[in-house]
Amino acid sequence: MAQIDDLPPLRDVIERHDLRAKKSLGQNFLLDLNLTCRIARSAGDLSNHTIIEVGPGPGGLTRALLHEGAKRVIAIEMDSRALGALEEIGAHYPGRLEIIEGDALKVDMTSLVPEGPARIVANLPYNVGTQLLLNWLEADPWPPFYESLTLMFQKEVAERIIATEEDKAYGRLGVIAGWRTHADKLFDVAKECFSPPPKVTSSIVHLVPKADPLPCRLRTLEQVTAAAFGQRRKMLRQSLKSLGVDHLRLIEEAGLEPTQRAETVSVEGFVAMANGLDAMRGS
Repeated sequence: MAQIDDLPPLRDVIERHDLRAKKSLGQNFLLDLNLTCRIARSAGDLSNHTIIEVGPGPGGLTRALLHEGAKRVIAIEMDSRALGALEEIGAHYPGRLEIIEGDALKVDMTSLVPEGPARIVANLPYNVGTQLLLNWLEADPWPPFYESLTLMFQKEVAERIIATEEDKAYGRLGVIAGWRTHADKLFDVAKECFSPPPKVTSSIVHLVPKADPLPCRLRTLEQVTAAAFGQRRKMLRQSLKSLGVDHLRLIEEAGLEPTQRAETVSVEGFVAMANGLDAMRGS
């Protein structure tokens, strides 16, 4: 396993700082620095960018981001045990690493990059990854404070993010991601690459915000998708009753069929229903 800098091997760092992965924090550490460099390169040219990293742990991806030329890395870590290891990386790359101890779900990331768009690159903790992504997809105003997301998820979650109505994994997450971003799965990461190995394969997903997504109110779109996918085996004429409007007219005016199921409706179809719902409510 090649070294990319003069810092100690990650296994030594983990042992010295007693950084045994905690299941409660969703931790699984990537120890292969060649692989972390591949993830860093997947985010594109980093030389003029601030990178926000969530859950760096012992700093494998942090080191890769800095090695690959990131102008600045802001690492958000809530596990105090990891701070010493990250500080050693900061000393090796002076002036380029900022460490924030805190819960990424509560940190105002927009205030971290007042100079312009950031890129977010992270091996997200499994237990909060989906919620963090939803927070970023729901950013207001839009376009958001970031220009791309390069993130690791469980493979099953990654497939839901990139899914369209042609895929079995299609659901609410795929609608929101497909409405506001261009999302692609880049490559899989075998469970054997981690310490400790998780029970599932992971995947790297790259998302780029659309400058002009179809006009639509986010909250209304979420209401329509929640109703439709909440009873995904039922036809729209049944699942959309809970919206409290003339749902058959809503479906018809969106150019859809009452006998369709949620999993067959495109992003454009959901947007049309959301806009129709707002019109019916006078919103």
